This record gives sequence, structure tokens and C-alpha cells, in this order.
Amino acid sequence: MADNQEKSSKEEVDSQDGARMPFLGHLEELRRRLIICFLAIGIGFAVSYYFSKPIFRILIRPLIDALPEGDRLIYTNLPEAFFTYLKLGLWGGIILALPVIFYQLWHFVAPGLYRNERRYFIPFVFWSCVLFIVGAVFGYFIVFPLGFRFFLGFADESIQALPAVAQYFSFSLKLLFGFGLIFELPVVMVFLAKMGLVNAPFLARQRKYAFLLIFVVGAILTPPDVISQVLMALPLMFLYEVSIFLVRLVWRKKDKKSKEAAA
Repeated sequence: MADNQEKSSKEEVDSQDGARMPFLGHLEELRRRLIICFLAIGIGFAVSYYFSKPIFRILIRPLIDALPEGDRLIYTNLPEAFFTYLKLGLWGGIILALPVIFYQLWHFVAPGLYRNERRYFIPFVFWSCVLFIVGAVFGYFIVFPLGFRFFLGFADESIQALPAVAQYFSFSLKLLFGFGLIFELPVVMVFLAKMGLVNAPFLARQRKYAFLLIFVVGAILTPPDVISQVLMALPLMFLYEVSIFLVRLVWRKKDKKSKEAAA
């Protein structure tokens, strides 16, 4: 049995050696893949910029709903709205091009991966994208309305809120990406568990420190109000518990494989 494992391992190494190419060949391959990615981003940018106004109306909807009736966003510099739409088109183009980017990345790194590493790559990318989208959606539908009502609550007969287009765009983009990134926690923990760097008992013992760090991260990534910080911290605490459960499953699977290999 050990001879068969050694033989299959040697075959994998040999297949990798056969797939190797000179350094300049790798650079040429990388250049070709990057050109395709930039072309995809350019096409996505053209599409996103064409629909930038309706996309921006969707983006500002939570704020418009929280503003007094008849109020709207303003811009104080003449090019401000134009550059905001350009930025929106660029980010939209990157998002639309993500399938092409991941496809090119996969074909660039796949020849250098072992068979079991290739098996993990696609699920890792898939769940990373899904959880990022879930986090951004959570921020848009849950955090935005509550946070904007809190900020607009300071307006009175002597103070009026006049949110600017560019400031709102950068503010909302920061929050959406922040919530998207924190929802990646289970994927990161599973990856670390597969590398043998963390296990479930360790994560459980460090829970109180992790929760403290979670509130610190929430204070950094969200606006300076308690509501937004709590709304970011609560799902992150839940995701930490989910991560412990998933890491425990990973280690059980690894122990089972080790016992089968020993037998």
C-alpha cells in the first residue's frame, strides 16, 4: 500500500514536471491572461457606465428612503458627479469581469497544483464569492437603513443634512466591502484548518479574545456609532461560531483519513 502511494505521488510530481515551462514562458502566459482580464474589465466598465445612473439610484435608495421627503443628494464641485459615475463604472466593470478573472487565474495556477489542491480551489473561490455577496447584501438591506436614520436624526430646525454624491459613494462602498470581507471568516478558517494551523479547541479557547477583536474591527470598519458597530459585530460573532463547527468537521475528516491510511 505504501508503494502504491509513493508511486501515485511520484506520478503527480512527474506530471507537474512535464507541465513546467521556462520563466519567460510563465511571464508570457501571465501577460496574456492579464490582457484578457483587462479587456473583460474594459467591457464591463462600458456596460456599467452606460447603466451608471440607474445603478447609482439603487445604491442611494436606502439614504433617499431615510431622508425627509423631497430631499436629495447634492454635489458642490462641477466634475464631482461625473467622476463618481466613472468610479461606479470601474467598480461595476471589475465585478462583471470577476468570472473571467477567476477563470484566467484558475488556468494560470492549475498546472502547478496537485490534484487534491485543484479539488479545493474551485469550492474556495465559489464560497468566497457567495459569502462576500451575502455580506454586502446584509450591509445594504440591514445596516444602511438603520445607520442612515441614526445619522439623519441629528438634523433639526437649525441643522440640515446635505449629503454629497462623492462622499456617499466612498462611504457606502467602504461599508459594502467591509461587510463583504468580514463574511469571508468561515472560508478563511476552513483554509487555515486544512493547512493544520488552527483547530476547533484552539478557536473555542480564544473565543473571548476573538469577540473583543471583532468589536474593535467593527469600530474601525463602520461609522462611529454604536448601532453600526453592533450590527457588524453580531453576524461576525455568529460566523465565528460557524467557523468553529466547520473546522471541527475538517479535523474529523482529516483524522478519519489518517486512520484509514494507517490501516
